[in-house]
Amino acid sequence: MQGTVATFDPSTRSGRLLTDEGMPLEFPAASLAEHIRHLRVGQRVFIETDGTSVTSVAIWQQR
Repeated sequence: MQGTVATFDPSTRSGRLLTDEGMPLEFPAASLAEHIRHLRVGQRVFIETDGTSVTSVAIWQQR
């Protein structure tokens, strides 16, 4: 699934994103890929969920 970062708190490394389907999702710091140090509002990301919560957030890389 893909989406866009809506909010990001650098101190907690958690935030909220909006999927391409328009669904808002909260993400915890534990879901961020290891290489992510900061996200900016509007940044595109890949999202994995377990059906109810975000399990992985990775930075979108256009090829």
